[in-house]
Amino acid sequence: MHFLGHSTVRVELAGRTVLTDPVLLPWVGPLRRVVPALDPSAWAGVDIVLISHLHGDHLHLPSLRRLRPRTRIVVPRGAGAWLRGHGFANVDELSAGETLTDGALRITGVRAEHSGHRLGPRLTHGPATESLGHLIQGTGTTVYASGDTGLFDGMAVLTRFDVDVALLPVWGWGPTLGPGHLDPAGTAEAVARIRPRIAVPVHWGTFAVAGLTSLPSPLRGRMRRLLVDPPREFAAAVAARGLATRVAVTEPGRPVALSAVSP
Repeated sequence: MHFLGHSTVRVELAGRTVLTDPVLLPWVGPLRRVVPALDPSAWAGVDIVLISHLHGDHLHLPSLRRLRPRTRIVVPRGAGAWLRGHGFANVDELSAGETLTDGALRITGVRAEHSGHRLGPRLTHGPATESLGHLIQGTGTTVYASGDTGLFDGMAVLTRFDVDVALLPVWGWGPTLGPGHLDPAGTAEAVARIRPRIAVPVHWGTFAVAGLTSLPSPLRGRMRRLLVDPPREFAAAVAARGLATRVAVTEPGRPVALSAVSP
């Protein structure tokens, strides 16, 4: 497992290579990558892509075009025709509670509490679908990739799946968070509900609005801290609650040390 940055994680399981919400380039609209750029080897050999929702920092069309032309892409139900219209032929749709297979790999859609509109919750034109998390299961291992989500009442149902590794967001790309996102304390509460063996904090430390961390402004210091602190605050919150989950804080672009993580 490699945390490539933001919500992009490379998961190798059951003979398949999965990429979650791939953002592979140094930019997404006005956002700029503030950590080293990825080498193309980071996305080589990908078999299947999981898209949690349609926002541009999760469904990034220029990044999808870096993958092999026939790479299988799984999107929330209702987005398939829109993505095919952009030239991607091998597209499947999934809704919460539905399962598809890829070889020995099973992928199940899970509810997420987040806007699924391509252009954001305040707009009405453009494609809109539900937002999803995904359970990725194979060879006796279960990985939960939550996508963007707020807390929701049914989250504790995931304890039934005996999650080995949970990929959970702890911040975003700006100085504040909008609705449908988790901060470090909220993510610790999600851990208390889901009870994974290992939690990997994602959705942090990768992108910022161009110039926000370098040009003089009242937000510069805050933004610099937010590129570093959220996963560590999350790990401290999990420890303070006495939860058994181990937290694997991983810098963007680095492999996840699943066998050497500490509480």
